[in-house]
Amino acid sequence: MTDGVPARLVVLPGGEFTMGATGFYPDESPPHRMRVAPFAIEREPVTNARFARFVDATGYVTIAERPLDPALYPGVAASDLAPGALVFRPTSGPVGLGDWRQWWHWVPGANWRSPAGPDSTIEPDHPVVQVAYADAAAYAAWVGRRLPTEAEWEYAARGGRATTYPWGDEVRLVGRLMANTWQGRFPYRNDGAAGWVGTSPVGTFPPNDFGLVDMIGNVWEWTATPYSTSRRPAGAHACCSPESAAADPNLRKTLKGGSHLCAPEYCHRYRPAARSPQSPDTSTTHIGFRCALAVPSV
Repeated sequence: MTDGVPARLVVLPGGEFTMGATGFYPDESPPHRMRVAPFAIEREPVTNARFARFVDATGYVTIAERPLDPALYPGVAASDLAPGALVFRPTSGPVGLGDWRQWWHWVPGANWRSPAGPDSTIEPDHPVVQVAYADAAAYAAWVGRRLPTEAEWEYAARGGRATTYPWGDEVRLVGRLMANTWQGRFPYRNDGAAGWVGTSPVGTFPPNDFGLVDMIGNVWEWTATPYSTSRRPAGAHACCSPESAAADPNLRKTLKGGSHLCAPEYCHRYRPAARSPQSPDTSTTHIGFRCALAVPSV
């Protein structure tokens, strides 16, 4: 299923749908009618096997594998500019949820090959993580595709429905867990989604009505759409991971879909309408992507 070749594209006819939601987070409002042209989107997020094939063929070096630019971090010791990335680590017990530094840690040597640090490994059929926006865009260009817009992504995730989740208005469907999200108490106890703590193999959970898997949960996904601050209260931050202090907030991109770290008490964003801003230079253990492609009218 994940032998390194690009994922199968699902062609969608496009059309009008209601984008956004009320009753959750301010940046999802107001709901509004949106039209998208016909397009195709990959059935699943890009896996480690597929990303490895890209790296092997091109020699591409991801952002997390490059030393930090000292010009962007004045006064930081040279030893602290080593390549690395942000890694989630659960706390030892209950903590206040106002300080992300309790569970997010900068780890030298963390990258897509070793998402949790130098001693960690990857599974071929799990979604690739520790990829910044430029990394995702480079892969997409290599396979002759692009990143989806936020509107395309939300249209695809909804699967033709106007419900809270792609499968209905309840988080479970007849008692069945439908996506890889946090099970337990964030950020210290995760009982696992279908036995998985962290990412799960793509397609572990049921597809939506368009046949797309992992649109909700597992990993957040990059979109090509700049994040609009006009729909978000000034001074607010991304819900699930920190943003680079060096990044221009006007250049943030929109993430969609939620991840295995989303819990209702902290980040109820595992819904099609939900969105989160992220600086494009950021890579973490819960951000991945999938590709899209424009198609003629169908």
